[in-house]
Amino acid sequence: MELTLDLTKKWMENFNQKIDANKAYLSDLDTPIGDGDHGNNMARGMAAVLEAFDSKQPADLTSALKLVAMSLISKVGGAAGPLYGTAFLEMAKLSASNQDLAALVTAALEGIKKRGGANEGDKTMVDVWSVVSQALTAGDLTADKVEEAVQATKDMEAKKGRASYLGERSVGHLDPGSVSSGYLFQALLEVGE
Repeated sequence: MELTLDLTKKWMENFNQKIDANKAYLSDLDTPIGDGDHGNNMARGMAAVLEAFDSKQPADLTSALKLVAMSLISKVGGAAGPLYGTAFLEMAKLSASNQDLAALVTAALEGIKKRGGANEGDKTMVDVWSVVSQALTAGDLTADKVEEAVQATKDMEAKKGRASYLGERSVGHLDPGSVSSGYLFQALLEVGE
């Protein structure tokens, strides 16, 4: 799948709707293992993304992805802003020469890993992005695969991020960043069909 400017706009609009509809749920997930603000932070960030698209009217894919990155970095508190921002910045860097979605998501994943120091199995958004990257590369990304990757974080013990302070008590909770990443890729699948 090729990522285009038009697809990116539709993707971000759909992601914004999902975040807005689920912001209370995301913050509830974040309360036992984080600081309880993931949903509100993401909602603020996505509102800023759509405002930036309206006011700046990006003319190409690279500038659109940069706008997403900068809006999220400036508006989303906690670790999520820098991590999502890094993901979209890495996509923006590569997008000038490569619009293949699998390649872009893989570059984003590497950026997230470098920025946050997390790997697969650490109960972070990396667990979802990694599955999505592999499935896109194989050409078989489905909504079920995304949901399975999100649900898999429930039984993991957090090794990175704020939840890692809880150790074994983090088991049994979904990772909020993984859940919001799940919405991101569900939103993509819905507009990319």
